[in-house]
Amino acid sequence: MGYKVAVVGATGNVGREMLTILAEREFPIDEIAAVASSRSHGTEVELGETGKMLKVQNIEHFDFAGWDMALFAAGSGPTKEYAPKAAAAGCVVIDNSSLYRMDPDVPLIVPEVNPDAIAGYKARNIIANPNCSTAQLVVALKPLHDAAKIKRVVVSTYQSVSGAGKSGMDELFEQSRAIFVGDPKTNEVFTKQIAFNVIPHIDVFLDDGSTKEEWKMVVETKKILDPKIKLTATCVRVPVFVGHSEAIHIEFENEISAKKAQEILREAPGIMLVDKREDGGYTTPVESAGDSATYVSRVREDPTVDNGLIIWCVSDNLRKGAALNAVQIAELLGRKHLQKG
Repeated sequence: MGYKVAVVGATGNVGREMLTILAEREFPIDEIAAVASSRSHGTEVELGETGKMLKVQNIEHFDFAGWDMALFAAGSGPTKEYAPKAAAAGCVVIDNSSLYRMDPDVPLIVPEVNPDAIAGYKARNIIANPNCSTAQLVVALKPLHDAAKIKRVVVSTYQSVSGAGKSGMDELFEQSRAIFVGDPKTNEVFTKQIAFNVIPHIDVFLDDGSTKEEWKMVVETKKILDPKIKLTATCVRVPVFVGHSEAIHIEFENEISAKKAQEILREAPGIMLVDKREDGGYTTPVESAGDSATYVSRVREDPTVDNGLIIWCVSDNLRKGAALNAVQIAELLGRKHLQKG
């Protein structure tokens, strides 16, 4: 038997990707609903590449009673209004927004990292999906933390415009086109020109000078992996359409060599090690786009600290950073807690 699954925000980038991944991974579904705002009511979205078209239903009138799971990709506003209603109706919410991530009664899950924490969903009937940049980070850190215990992490991110949604991708395209043909450029999504530029600013600024995106990486890593880990981040938007990259400097309590780290990462779940130490022997966002793996390259020892390593990590942020992780949570939930006869 399969599950009754609703995808909320089904017309957006992440919602469509959720539908694609549910189909790709042959998630056991008896019935599926595509749900979105009233603006999209009556339009159609495809269930992956199955050829099956789903008519979008208006969330304002959707009844979650009788549905097993709802994968939310609708942003914090609609989630705040409708996720509690779904949860109260007995439908387990898997939420991709930031709304519930730091709620102590809501588990924040990356299945390769902290699968046992999913049992905590029963408190609110809600499970949170982490920030896209955090998701790939903790997948890369987990096996190394198990081996040598991480003390401190310094991470610099190179985040694609798809992290800002379709409008961010459109702005990069339009600005690039305008530069080539000599038309005027406008900034609407980003604070400065993103085409042929990098912007060290994602989300709002906080009182200490960091941005909320950087704060998210700190607190989410602590919640998912280990509250004792010290972490600092600099998050940068780059003119790449899909795929986030991270340069990660790690300091361990115990000794670990680059060779040993490579051996560990080669066998770790969810990770693809590509580290040939030659021209092209590493992964870039272009290669990661459309793939489910978290890629790790350029594993080397950091001579500036005791027990230090540096790694390069790349992942498709729309997949592992959002849609794939949500579907993996749904699979874990089904295996552990919502088994059907």
